[in-house]
Amino acid sequence: MKNKTDLLLGFVIGLITSFLGCFLFISLFTEYTFVTGIELLHADGKLGKIITLGTVLDLIVFWALLKSYKEFMARGVILAVIVLTIITLFV
Repeated sequence: MKNKTDLLLGFVIGLITSFLGCFLFISLFTEYTFVTGIELLHADGKLGKIITLGTVLDLIVFWALLKSYKEFMARGVILAVIVLTIITLFV
């Protein structure tokens, strides 16, 4: 049971980290607010690219979880990346 909880927690951590990466990218590298940036990038068809850039922070989280011997949480982060990849294909 602990493994399933760790996997779910890692999945949530992966999604939150990706959202944070998207937020930071839009806030730092565009002149738009986050909501306006998401709307404009979705209208331009570039939302998938922003999601992809947001998942770069997941690499750091994945590495940190592996270094702290939390393999199932690291698997959850990878699962979040896979789900975001599938979403990116259809956005």
